[in-house]
Amino acid sequence: MSHEFNYSRRRLLGGVAAGATAATLAGCAEDSGSSDGGSTNGTATDAESTAESRDGGELVYSQQVSPIEFDPLVVNDIYSQQVCSQVFEPLYAYDEGTDPVPHLASEEPTVERDGTRYIVQLRDGPRFQNGDPVTAEDVRYSLLTPIEEETANKPDVDMIDTVEVVDDRTVQIDLQYGYGPFFTLALTRNVVPKAVREEDPEAFNLNAPVGSGPFEFVDWSEGEYVDLERWDDYWGDPAPHLERLRFEPVEESTTRVVSLETGESDVADGITPQTWETVREADNMSLQSEPGISYYYLAFNCNEGPTTDPQVREAIDYAASIDQAVENFIEPAGARNYGPVPLPVAESWDLPTEEWADIAHDRDTDRAAELLADAGVEEDYGFRIIVPPDDLREQIGISVSNGLNEAGYDAEVRRLDWGTFLDTYDTGSEDDYNLYALGWLGGPDPDSYVYNLFHEEQIGATNGTYYENDAVMEDIIAARRSSDIDERRELYESIIPTVLEDRVHLPGYSMRVSIGLRDHVQDFVAHPRSQYNPRVVSDYNNVWLDR
Repeated sequence: MSHEFNYSRRRLLGGVAAGATAATLAGCAEDSGSSDGGSTNGTATDAESTAESRDGGELVYSQQVSPIEFDPLVVNDIYSQQVCSQVFEPLYAYDEGTDPVPHLASEEPTVERDGTRYIVQLRDGPRFQNGDPVTAEDVRYSLLTPIEEETANKPDVDMIDTVEVVDDRTVQIDLQYGYGPFFTLALTRNVVPKAVREEDPEAFNLNAPVGSGPFEFVDWSEGEYVDLERWDDYWGDPAPHLERLRFEPVEESTTRVVSLETGESDVADGITPQTWETVREADNMSLQSEPGISYYYLAFNCNEGPTTDPQVREAIDYAASIDQAVENFIEPAGARNYGPVPLPVAESWDLPTEEWADIAHDRDTDRAAELLADAGVEEDYGFRIIVPPDDLREQIGISVSNGLNEAGYDAEVRRLDWGTFLDTYDTGSEDDYNLYALGWLGGPDPDSYVYNLFHEEQIGATNGTYYENDAVMEDIIAARRSSDIDERRELYESIIPTVLEDRVHLPGYSMRVSIGLRDHVQDFVAHPRSQYNPRVVSDYNNVWLDR
């Protein structure tokens, strides 16, 4: 997978935003201890005392949005995934960057039959939190259930033909076709205990999730908190230093930073441009910031209403300057992105981002008004833009609505709570939306974005555009089924300009993963995939609190 985006440990640590000091990552090395290695009266050495001081305590993590469910086979939002990543574990976990490394699996998969067969060996030792061993049957169930239940995660695994349990610790996965990113996107999904989930799927999702991870689910109240406790019988090594982990949703960015300043939280996600300098310059806080694998955009309803007309969509592109909106509201916490894949992914695949930038229009409200009138849009028509509870996406939506107002048309931005938004953005109904603002935080492969966001098979699931173009749909599937990197790149170089010219999306930006820390939080390393933050224990870090 040489063409995948990859962070080295050096790059990850070296990329901490300007103003964040080395103290941000302090605490990795043990103290040297006393020179004689101990004492005759049984008193602990300095090293032993330091090790003891690292054990215990509760870390409070401020999220941007409240989680809504906890079954990884159905979860499809990053805030729920952030909780799931503490409770559940995959066959292969991402390292500091986006390279999969064995976790529940004992070694890299054996790949046969031109990339259509994967044989995975499980470690001898992993157990679920109810004491049951993690078996090949659990793996089989976890891979096939999204297909059988047609969950929103089905695209990650729907290329699977059969999964055979060879023995308790060996699973053989046969694919319908060679799928290039199968290792990086499918085999990195979390594994659940079949027996527990089948007994009561709803309870498993909302009340009693059981995984093999280092933290156990304790309690939650939507919109208020999620409480996890360290699983003291965790099978892995290292076990976490932290005893408890609490997630608290704080939607307003300034309030998240205030919670850091006052000590109500220890770590805050989603540091915005408006609060960036506050965190950087504070005496008791520091900032970690890394290029994130994310893509944020405005999408059109191509199913009903005036935005079914490509000319209307082009007019709306003229109505506002996304460049200016990103400069005003996103930088330095993110960067302008002109295409439907994250900037690091586009860079690693050598995709022609400069050509994509030429497709976007500069702001010209007179031209917007001219095109809208020529398309027959009535002057009293009111455009509806829906956004989730996120200040940044709301500002992008407002920039477009203001441009439409200047062009002589009514437009409103409706900010919906997260659950309502997810129920609304993919209906295809003109009464619900003409445009919607969303983001996609997938894996390090263009298929994760292009297929999920544009292909007709994903309409009503992850695709609320209802875009139709037979040639594009065929090319998306061809790129998905090819195992040849060069062939896939060629296809994306054709697909992406077409959807940009058709104005299916107005691409917006890629966010940096920007996290604020109290100074007592030690050995925290931000992961480039937001779903995996806070990564409080791994092969390369183990967070502790130096209070």
